[in-house]
Amino acid sequence: MRVVAAYAVQESLRRRVFTVVLILTAVFLALYGWGASLAFDEVTAFSGEGDPGEPVDPEVVAGSTIFGLAMFSTLFLGAVLAVFLTLSAVRGDAERGLLQPLVVRPVGRTQMLAGRFVAAAGVCAAYVGAVYVVAMLITGAVGGWWPDRVLAPGLALAAAVVVIAAIALLGSVFLSATANGIGVFMVFGAGLAAGLLGQIGEALSSDRLEDIAEVAAWLLPFEALYQSGLDGLTADARGFTDFAVQLGPFGGADAGGPLLWAWAAVYVGLLGLAARAGFARRDL
Repeated sequence: MRVVAAYAVQESLRRRVFTVVLILTAVFLALYGWGASLAFDEVTAFSGEGDPGEPVDPEVVAGSTIFGLAMFSTLFLGAVLAVFLTLSAVRGDAERGLLQPLVVRPVGRTQMLAGRFVAAAGVCAAYVGAVYVVAMLITGAVGGWWPDRVLAPGLALAAAVVVIAAIALLGSVFLSATANGIGVFMVFGAGLAAGLLGQIGEALSSDRLEDIAEVAAWLLPFEALYQSGLDGLTADARGFTDFAVQLGPFGGADAGGPLLWAWAAVYVGLLGLAARAGFARRDL
Protein backbone atom coordinates (compact mmCIF):
# COMPACT_ATOMS: atom_id res chain seq x y z
CA MET A 1 0.00 0.00 0.00
CA ARG A 2 2.85 2.38 0.83
CA VAL A 3 4.45 1.65 -2.53
CA VAL A 4 1.24 2.54 -4.36
CA ALA A 5 0.79 5.71 -2.28
CA ALA A 6 4.36 6.79 -3.01
CA TYR A 7 3.86 6.05 -6.70
CA ALA A 8 0.71 8.19 -6.78
CA VAL A 9 2.53 11.13 -5.22
CA GLN A 10 5.50 10.76 -7.58
CA GLU A 11 3.13 10.62 -10.55
CA SER A 12 1.51 13.88 -9.45
CA LEU A 13 4.93 15.50 -9.09
CA ARG A 14 5.86 14.34 -12.57
CA ARG A 15 2.68 15.83 -13.99
CA ARG A 16 3.37 19.08 -12.10
CA VAL A 17 0.00 18.96 -10.37
CA PHE A 18 1.50 20.28 -7.14
CA THR A 19 3.33 23.06 -8.97
CA VAL A 20 0.12 24.39 -10.48
CA VAL A 21 -1.75 24.08 -7.17
CA LEU A 22 0.99 25.86 -5.21
CA ILE A 23 1.09 28.75 -7.68
CA LEU A 24 -2.69 29.18 -7.59
CA THR A 25 -2.66 28.92 -3.80
CA ALA A 26 -0.01 31.62 -3.49
CA VAL A 27 -2.06 33.92 -5.73
CA PHE A 28 -5.21 33.20 -3.72
CA LEU A 29 -3.53 33.90 -0.36
CA ALA A 30 -2.02 37.15 -1.66
CA LEU A 31 -5.40 38.36 -2.93
CA TYR A 32 -7.07 37.20 0.27
CA GLY A 33 -4.63 39.15 2.43
CA TRP A 34 -5.17 42.28 0.36
CA GLY A 35 -8.95 41.94 0.40
CA ALA A 36 -9.07 41.15 4.12
CA SER A 37 -6.97 44.20 4.91
CA LEU A 38 -9.29 46.47 2.94
CA ALA A 39 -12.38 44.90 4.51
CA PHE A 40 -11.13 45.34 8.07
CA ASP A 41 -10.12 48.93 7.33
CA GLU A 42 -13.67 49.66 6.16
CA VAL A 43 -15.17 47.93 9.20
CA THR A 44 -12.91 49.88 11.56
CA ALA A 45 -13.89 53.18 9.94
CA PHE A 46 -17.58 52.26 10.00
CA SER A 47 -17.64 51.05 13.60
CA GLY A 48 -15.69 54.09 14.72
CA GLU A 49 -18.53 56.31 13.56
CA GLY A 50 -21.31 54.13 15.02
CA ASP A 51 -22.78 53.62 18.43
CA PRO A 52 -20.30 51.88 20.76
CA GLY A 53 -23.22 50.06 22.37
CA GLU A 54 -24.47 48.55 19.09
CA PRO A 55 -25.80 44.99 19.52
CA VAL A 56 -23.75 43.54 16.66
CA ASP A 57 -19.97 43.37 16.82
CA PRO A 58 -18.92 44.39 13.28
CA GLU A 59 -15.40 43.03 13.72
CA VAL A 60 -16.69 39.54 14.57
CA VAL A 61 -19.17 39.62 11.69
CA ALA A 62 -16.53 40.83 9.22
CA GLY A 63 -13.84 38.44 10.48
CA SER A 64 -16.05 35.36 10.47
CA THR A 65 -17.49 36.21 7.05
CA ILE A 66 -14.11 36.88 5.44
CA PHE A 67 -12.49 33.85 6.99
CA GLY A 68 -15.56 31.76 6.15
CA LEU A 69 -15.03 32.68 2.51
CA ALA A 70 -11.38 31.68 2.88
CA MET A 71 -12.52 28.32 4.26
CA PHE A 72 -14.80 27.80 1.29
CA SER A 73 -12.01 28.68 -1.13
CA THR A 74 -9.70 26.30 0.74
CA LEU A 75 -12.26 23.51 0.49
CA PHE A 76 -12.71 24.19 -3.23
CA LEU A 77 -8.96 24.13 -3.89
CA GLY A 78 -8.70 20.93 -1.87
CA ALA A 79 -11.51 19.41 -3.91
CA VAL A 80 -9.71 20.34 -7.14
CA LEU A 81 -6.54 18.68 -5.83
CA ALA A 82 -8.48 15.57 -4.78
CA VAL A 83 -10.07 15.28 -8.22
CA PHE A 84 -6.76 15.57 -10.05
CA LEU A 85 -5.07 13.06 -7.75
CA THR A 86 -7.79 10.45 -8.36
CA LEU A 87 -9.00 11.48 -11.82
CA SER A 88 -7.84 8.32 -13.59
CA ALA A 89 -6.79 6.25 -10.58
CA VAL A 90 -8.52 3.07 -11.79
CA ARG A 91 -10.22 3.19 -15.17
CA GLY A 92 -7.72 5.57 -16.74
CA ASP A 93 -4.70 3.56 -15.58
CA ALA A 94 -6.44 0.34 -16.64
CA GLU A 95 -7.04 1.68 -20.15
CA ARG A 96 -3.37 2.67 -20.38
CA GLY A 97 -2.29 -0.81 -19.27
CA LEU A 98 -0.66 0.38 -16.04
CA LEU A 99 -2.72 -1.69 -13.59
CA GLN A 100 -2.30 -5.18 -15.00
CA PRO A 101 1.28 -5.73 -13.76
CA LEU A 102 0.41 -4.26 -10.34
CA VAL A 103 -2.73 -6.15 -9.35
CA VAL A 104 -1.58 -9.59 -10.50
CA ARG A 105 1.37 -10.25 -8.18
CA PRO A 106 3.08 -7.28 -6.46
CA VAL A 107 -0.08 -5.82 -4.92
CA GLY A 108 -3.73 -6.78 -4.99
CA ARG A 109 -6.69 -4.67 -5.97
CA THR A 110 -7.58 -3.79 -2.39
CA GLN A 111 -4.05 -2.62 -1.63
CA MET A 112 -3.95 -0.62 -4.83
CA LEU A 113 -7.19 1.20 -4.02
CA ALA A 114 -6.13 1.76 -0.41
CA GLY A 115 -2.78 3.15 -1.51
CA ARG A 116 -4.32 5.58 -3.98
CA PHE A 117 -6.81 6.73 -1.34
CA VAL A 118 -4.19 7.19 1.36
CA ALA A 119 -2.04 9.24 -1.02
CA ALA A 120 -4.89 11.46 -2.21
CA ALA A 121 -6.52 11.89 1.21
CA GLY A 122 -3.22 12.50 3.00
CA VAL A 123 -1.96 15.08 0.52
CA CYS A 124 -5.30 16.90 0.32
CA ALA A 125 -5.81 16.96 4.10
CA ALA A 126 -2.29 18.31 4.65
CA TYR A 127 -2.77 20.91 1.93
CA VAL A 128 -6.12 22.09 3.29
CA GLY A 129 -4.72 22.24 6.83
CA ALA A 130 -1.74 24.32 5.71
CA VAL A 131 -3.84 26.79 3.72
CA TYR A 132 -6.31 27.07 6.61
CA VAL A 133 -3.52 27.95 9.04
CA VAL A 134 -1.94 30.50 6.70
CA ALA A 135 -5.31 32.16 5.99
CA MET A 136 -6.03 32.30 9.73
CA LEU A 137 -2.67 33.91 10.43
CA ILE A 138 -3.27 36.45 7.67
CA THR A 139 -6.71 37.28 9.10
CA GLY A 140 -5.31 37.71 12.59
CA ALA A 141 -2.40 39.83 11.36
CA VAL A 142 -4.40 42.27 9.24
CA GLY A 143 -7.60 42.43 11.30
CA GLY A 144 -6.77 41.29 14.81
CA TRP A 145 -9.61 38.76 14.69
CA TRP A 146 -9.22 35.08 15.58
CA PRO A 147 -11.80 32.28 15.43
CA ASP A 148 -13.31 31.09 18.70
CA ARG A 149 -12.23 27.54 17.86
CA VAL A 150 -8.90 27.22 16.07
CA LEU A 151 -8.42 23.46 15.66
CA ALA A 152 -11.96 22.16 15.05
CA PRO A 153 -12.70 24.15 11.84
CA GLY A 154 -9.40 23.06 10.30
CA LEU A 155 -10.05 19.42 11.15
CA ALA A 156 -13.55 19.71 9.68
CA LEU A 157 -12.13 21.07 6.41
CA ALA A 158 -9.54 18.29 6.26
CA ALA A 159 -12.22 15.66 6.88
CA ALA A 160 -14.45 17.22 4.21
CA VAL A 161 -11.75 16.98 1.56
CA VAL A 162 -11.05 13.37 2.57
CA VAL A 163 -14.71 12.60 1.85
CA ILE A 164 -14.40 14.29 -1.56
CA ALA A 165 -11.28 12.23 -2.32
CA ALA A 166 -13.22 9.05 -1.49
CA ILE A 167 -16.05 10.10 -3.81
CA ALA A 168 -13.57 10.84 -6.60
CA LEU A 169 -11.81 7.49 -6.14
CA LEU A 170 -15.14 5.65 -6.35
CA GLY A 171 -15.97 7.53 -9.53
CA SER A 172 -12.63 6.56 -11.08
CA VAL A 173 -13.64 2.89 -10.86
CA PHE A 174 -16.65 3.34 -13.12
CA LEU A 175 -16.05 6.53 -15.14
CA SER A 176 -13.49 7.86 -17.55
CA ALA A 177 -11.22 10.65 -16.34
CA THR A 178 -13.27 13.43 -17.94
CA ALA A 179 -16.61 12.04 -16.81
CA ASN A 180 -15.29 11.47 -13.30
CA GLY A 181 -14.02 15.02 -12.99
CA ILE A 182 -17.32 16.45 -14.17
CA GLY A 183 -19.29 14.13 -11.90
CA VAL A 184 -17.32 14.99 -8.77
CA PHE A 185 -17.64 18.72 -9.36
CA MET A 186 -21.38 18.29 -9.90
CA VAL A 187 -21.60 16.45 -6.58
CA PHE A 188 -19.59 19.26 -4.99
CA GLY A 189 -22.04 21.77 -6.46
CA ALA A 190 -24.96 19.76 -5.11
CA GLY A 191 -23.49 20.09 -1.64
CA LEU A 192 -23.26 23.86 -2.05
CA ALA A 193 -26.84 23.94 -3.27
CA ALA A 194 -27.90 22.12 -0.11
CA GLY A 195 -26.22 24.78 1.99
CA LEU A 196 -27.84 27.62 0.05
CA LEU A 197 -31.22 25.87 0.33
CA GLY A 198 -30.78 25.81 4.08
CA GLN A 199 -30.07 29.55 4.08
CA ILE A 200 -33.21 30.21 2.07
CA GLY A 201 -35.24 28.01 4.40
CA GLU A 202 -33.93 29.85 7.44
CA ALA A 203 -34.61 33.25 5.88
CA LEU A 204 -38.17 32.19 5.01
CA SER A 205 -38.69 30.32 8.30
CA SER A 206 -39.49 27.21 6.26
CA ASP A 207 -38.96 24.07 8.33
CA ARG A 208 -39.47 21.88 5.26
CA LEU A 209 -36.68 23.57 3.28
CA GLU A 210 -34.37 23.41 6.28
CA ASP A 211 -35.10 19.70 6.75
CA ILE A 212 -34.44 18.99 3.06
CA ALA A 213 -31.18 20.92 3.22
CA GLU A 214 -30.09 19.07 6.36
CA VAL A 215 -30.81 15.66 4.84
CA ALA A 216 -28.95 16.63 1.65
CA ALA A 217 -25.96 17.87 3.65
CA TRP A 218 -25.74 14.58 5.54
CA LEU A 219 -26.07 12.60 2.31
CA LEU A 220 -23.04 14.61 1.15
CA PRO A 221 -21.23 14.91 4.50
CA PHE A 222 -18.44 17.13 3.19
CA GLU A 223 -21.03 19.93 3.22
CA ALA A 224 -22.10 19.11 6.79
CA LEU A 225 -18.43 19.09 7.85
CA TYR A 226 -17.90 22.47 6.19
CA GLN A 227 -20.92 23.85 8.04
CA SER A 228 -19.53 22.43 11.28
CA GLY A 229 -16.26 24.24 10.61
CA LEU A 230 -18.09 27.51 10.03
CA ASP A 231 -19.94 27.06 13.31
CA GLY A 232 -16.65 26.74 15.17
CA LEU A 233 -15.51 30.16 14.00
CA THR A 234 -18.05 31.95 16.19
CA ALA A 235 -18.94 29.28 18.75
CA ASP A 236 -18.82 31.85 21.58
CA ALA A 237 -20.85 34.59 19.83
CA ARG A 238 -24.14 35.54 21.44
CA GLY A 239 -27.18 37.68 20.73
CA PHE A 240 -27.55 39.56 17.47
CA THR A 241 -23.92 38.94 16.60
CA ASP A 242 -24.53 35.19 16.71
CA PHE A 243 -27.65 35.60 14.57
CA ALA A 244 -25.76 37.71 12.01
CA VAL A 245 -22.97 35.17 11.55
CA GLN A 246 -25.15 32.04 11.42
CA LEU A 247 -25.79 32.58 7.71
CA GLY A 248 -22.26 31.70 6.72
CA PRO A 249 -20.98 31.99 3.16
CA PHE A 250 -22.23 29.25 0.82
CA GLY A 251 -24.05 27.42 3.60
CA GLY A 252 -25.28 28.18 7.10
CA ALA A 253 -23.17 27.28 10.11
CA ASP A 254 -24.28 24.12 11.94
CA ALA A 255 -22.33 22.33 14.67
CA GLY A 256 -23.36 18.85 13.49
CA GLY A 257 -22.22 17.18 16.71
CA PRO A 258 -20.09 14.06 17.32
CA LEU A 259 -22.47 11.91 15.29
CA LEU A 260 -21.37 13.79 12.16
CA TRP A 261 -17.78 12.64 12.54
CA ALA A 262 -18.85 9.04 13.08
CA TRP A 263 -21.12 9.20 10.03
CA ALA A 264 -18.34 10.72 7.90
CA ALA A 265 -16.05 7.81 8.82
CA VAL A 266 -18.77 5.27 8.02
CA TYR A 267 -19.54 7.11 4.77
CA VAL A 268 -15.91 6.91 3.62
CA GLY A 269 -15.87 3.23 4.56
CA LEU A 270 -19.01 2.54 2.52
CA LEU A 271 -17.52 4.35 -0.47
CA GLY A 272 -14.40 2.24 -0.11
CA LEU A 273 -16.41 -0.98 -0.06
CA ALA A 274 -18.35 0.13 -3.15
CA ALA A 275 -15.10 0.97 -4.94
CA ARG A 276 -13.57 -2.40 -4.03
CA ALA A 277 -16.68 -4.28 -5.19
CA GLY A 278 -16.72 -2.40 -8.50
CA PHE A 279 -12.99 -2.87 -9.02
CA ALA A 280 -13.26 -6.61 -8.28
CA ARG A 281 -15.72 -7.04 -11.13
CA ARG A 282 -13.67 -4.96 -13.56
CA ASP A 283 -11.90 -6.84 -16.35
CA LEU A 284 -8.40 -5.45 -16.73
